[in-house]
Amino acid sequence: MMRKEEKTAIIEDNKTHEGDTGSPEVQIAILTARINSLTDHLRIHTHDNHSRRGLLQMVGARRKLLDYVAKKDVERYRAIIAKLGIRK
Repeated sequence: MMRKEEKTAIIEDNKTHEGDTGSPEVQIAILTARINSLTDHLRIHTHDNHSRRGLLQMVGARRKLLDYVAKKDVERYRAIIAKLGIRK
């Protein structure tokens, strides 16, 4: 579970303008943090299939947001990928 301070820090790092909380970049960054947290959880609790389903849904939502950003502006897409280290 992500604490409010962590989420606020992620928003501050990825916002595109003042007061920005819902741009695709911010949403992708928040989903990435939640995905990383849940991935660590599933390494320990290998039989937690309910959480695994949630993880797969988050990965799908992030994929859709990334596709949207790539379609709108390829440079923004490349910047967010590089900043978050999603593609290796």
